[in-house]
Amino acid sequence: MNMDQARDTLGQHFGFIADDGNEVIRDLGLPADARVLDVGTGAGYFAILLALNGYRVLTGEPQSDNSLHAKQDWQGNARRVGVGHLINFRAFSADAMPFDSSTFDAVFFLGVLHHIDEAARTRTLTEAVRTTRPNGAICFFEPNQTGIVMAREHDPSHPDAADPSQYARDLDLSLRKRTLGFFDAFIFHKSGSDASR
Repeated sequence: MNMDQARDTLGQHFGFIADDGNEVIRDLGLPADARVLDVGTGAGYFAILLALNGYRVLTGEPQSDNSLHAKQDWQGNARRVGVGHLINFRAFSADAMPFDSSTFDAVFFLGVLHHIDEAARTRTLTEAVRTTRPNGAICFFEPNQTGIVMAREHDPSHPDAADPSQYARDLDLSLRKRTLGFFDAFIFHKSGSDASR
């Protein structure tokens, strides 16, 4: 299924994510066999977007997460657009990932960091760095003002966006920030050495 058909099938919310997410995915230029992690599954839209771009995706969220955004029918959504076979799920917490160091070429967080407790955010970023390969990318998408307004139409108590750069001060990362339609993308690149182990 192509991207336009997926938009028609999954709806407007997926379309917003696809517009912003595809810009960053294209810019990263990941190899076709890249190992990618999507942290915070939700409805599965970002994992689906990665799979539609040809990647095999591991996605997950905490088993204990009973929030409005967790435990949605991501599998049904993935099957509806024909990419269910490209996505695997594993329950885990972002601040204690059960993966070996240097496992992933890229780790993505779409609208996740602002839902993580403040005290766990530095550890979350440290875990993302640890599990990313040297020269790999860690991408946080946090809602910009347009995105916050839209989110609060459905969830008036939706929290403000977080700034991932606040939690990266002691890490060997470069950062590029992009302002997109509904999200700000914080694209961190890990150095070529693996000093984060």
